[in-house]
Amino acid sequence: MIFSRKRADAGRRGRDERTTEVLDSHDGEQTSAAPARGPYDIGEAPAGVQRLDLGSLHIPAVPEVEVRVQADPQGVIQQVVLVHGENALQLGVFAAPRSEGIWDEVREEIRQSLFNDGAAAQEVEGEYGTELRARVRTPDGLTDLRFVGIDGPRWMVRGVYQGPAAVDPAAAGPLAQCLDGLVVDRGPEAKPVREPLPLRLPRDVADQAGPAGAGGADADAAAGRPAPEPREV
Repeated sequence: MIFSRKRADAGRRGRDERTTEVLDSHDGEQTSAAPARGPYDIGEAPAGVQRLDLGSLHIPAVPEVEVRVQADPQGVIQQVVLVHGENALQLGVFAAPRSEGIWDEVREEIRQSLFNDGAAAQEVEGEYGTELRARVRTPDGLTDLRFVGIDGPRWMVRGVYQGPAAVDPAAAGPLAQCLDGLVVDRGPEAKPVREPLPLRLPRDVADQAGPAGAGGADADAAAGRPAPEPREV
């Protein structure tokens, strides 16, 4: 099944550096403010924003962005792709340790996997830190990919851009806005490092899909896979 929905206006925030400010509280202790932009942890997310709740990922409503979801008959999601014009952004969210991020490791494994498949990948500095860009051969010809990783508190979001946005970040437009406003609901449970966090269709959508809901979507983009021997977070 592919679930598609055009999202309504959610407003545009400035693309400031994603840092957490430290403020002085009245009793002299230091407290942390929410990051200037997302992806946000569920406890930091700004209120008053319309979002599509997919379980571990809450996707902000952005004009003209289509949300395409591949789910099984039980409503469990295998793939989330955002589409705007010629651009697509595939999203994944994974468990990470409390003490450190995992994007550096995952990025190197993606690079090595691409190399083994005959595709060279280049590391470049982007708005979220080090990105990975590659050109891969598909049945439709050569395709440019741009891998972005954001480490959060016990989670990592991985985005894979396709289309003009894969070579020119300025072309991402509303898709970059979606990434900036993304919210992650990690949950309190211990999970193996790099295990995909659970994603589900909203109940009303799953009920409409019924038992015949499984199907395909065509935005699968060399997505770093969980480690073969996961560690508990």
